[in-house]
Amino acid sequence: MSDPVLAALYYVLLAGLGLIFGSFTNVVIYRVPNGLSIVRPGSACPGCGTPISGRDNIPVLSWLILKARCRSCGEPISIRYPLVESATGLLWLVLGWWALSGMDGGINPLLPWLLVLGTAGVALAMIDVDHHRLPDSIVLPLYPVLLVGLVLAGVLSGEWPWLPALVGAAIWAGLIGALWLFSGGRAMGFGDVKLAPILGATLGWVGVASAVVGLFVAFVLGAIVGIGLMVASRAHRRSKVPFGPFLLGGALVGLLAGEAIGAAYTAALGL
Repeated sequence: MSDPVLAALYYVLLAGLGLIFGSFTNVVIYRVPNGLSIVRPGSACPGCGTPISGRDNIPVLSWLILKARCRSCGEPISIRYPLVESATGLLWLVLGWWALSGMDGGINPLLPWLLVLGTAGVALAMIDVDHHRLPDSIVLPLYPVLLVGLVLAGVLSGEWPWLPALVGAAIWAGLIGALWLFSGGRAMGFGDVKLAPILGATLGWVGVASAVVGLFVAFVLGAIVGIGLMVASRAHRRSKVPFGPFLLGGALVGLLAGEAIGAAYTAALGL
């Protein structure tokens, strides 16, 4: 996108929409694990039950204006809400940048699917941290959306890397599934097994190197955090640490840098 004005509008639009979807993600994070509808009723203060008005539901800005307290009863509003909104907005910007960086004046047609997956990933990561599970109601619908997203990308680009996508899905599902099976579910949850093919297929569509690097980074991140928690006496060897956030974080690194890391690795080996 050579026109700087169009590029600026592109990023502003992505950031704004990311913040809005981040606000909705907060609803998903709270309601889905509790078996509540994400549509009705509307958002309300958990302290006094007063419905939240539109002016008090502007992502990040309302939290700042209200000084992190309910307008009606003064109940504190957790900083998690604006952080989730900001993280989602930032993620949309990063994915938007990736979609432009490898294209000659255009936008990578995989972007719509990546935005869906990224937003769902924020919700899944937070739910996994809170409840140590990845709800089927979020993970399973991603399968048909993945198929639609890849078909759309293929139609718009004229490229159909189905084989690398299947290889990526097989690598992720094979390793995560094997760890779950042979550990009796202690090393990995079944929700991780169900999420793995989605991430692997997405990265494989970009390139097998992205899938391999993403999975490797996921385990590195898990090891670093796990060791850090043990050093800080926040966990021990038998503690259950949710692995979903590491899978999602590894997938993001694989998307952004997997091909470059893979190329550098093979070049260093003289291959």
